[in-house]
Amino acid sequence: MARSGEKAQGMFNRWQAMKKEMDEQKIGTRPFIAAECRSLEKAEQFRVQIMEEAAQKIADIQNASLGEYRIRELNDEINKLLREKGHWERHIKELGGIDHQALHMKDVQFEGRSAQGSRGYKYFGAAKDLPGVRELFDKPEAGPKKRTRFEMYRGVTPDYFGYRDDEDGVLERFERKAEARIRRKVIAEWHEAQAKKRAGVAEA
Repeated sequence: MARSGEKAQGMFNRWQAMKKEMDEQKIGTRPFIAAECRSLEKAEQFRVQIMEEAAQKIADIQNASLGEYRIRELNDEINKLLREKGHWERHIKELGGIDHQALHMKDVQFEGRSAQGSRGYKYFGAAKDLPGVRELFDKPEAGPKKRTRFEMYRGVTPDYFGYRDDEDGVLERFERKAEARIRRKVIAEWHEAQAKKRAGVAEA
C-alpha cells in the first residue's frame, strides 16, 4: 500500500514537472526580477504560476514524514515564493493592471502562521510542529510596552504647567474680583487707623 502511494506521488511529481515545462514553453522562463517583464499579460501569468508552485509546496509540507530538513527547506521555499508573488503584484500595478494587494482577497491556503518577531516569515503545515517552532507560538503575549521618558514628555503641553490659564479670560475675572475685595479691605483698614489716630490727637 505504501509503495502504491509512493508510486502515485512519483507520477504526480513527474506530471507537475511536465506541466511546469509546458507552461514555461508557453509563456517563457519567469524573469528573476519582476521589473524585467514589460508585458502585463505575462506578468499576470507569472503571478498565477508562482501561486500554483506555492500551493503545491504547501500541499507537500502537510506530510510530517518528510523529515525535519526537507520540511524546513519547503517552508523556506514557500516564503520565498510568497515574497516573489508580492513583487509581481506590485509590478502588475505599475504596468496598469489590477492592484491585487489592495483587494485584500485572502486565500486560506496561503495563510500560514507567523511567530512573534518573525518579520512576516510564516510557518505552514508540518513546519508549525517542528522543534523550536511550536515554542515560538506558545510564548506568552508581551505586556503593555513601558513608555520612555521622552514619550511621556512629548505629550506635555504648556497647559500642563498652567502657562495658558489666563487666555480664556476666566482667571482674569476672578483676579479682578479678588483685587477689588482686597483693595476695599485695605482702604477700610486705613480709614479705621486714621480715625483712631484723630481720636487720639483730640484726647490729647
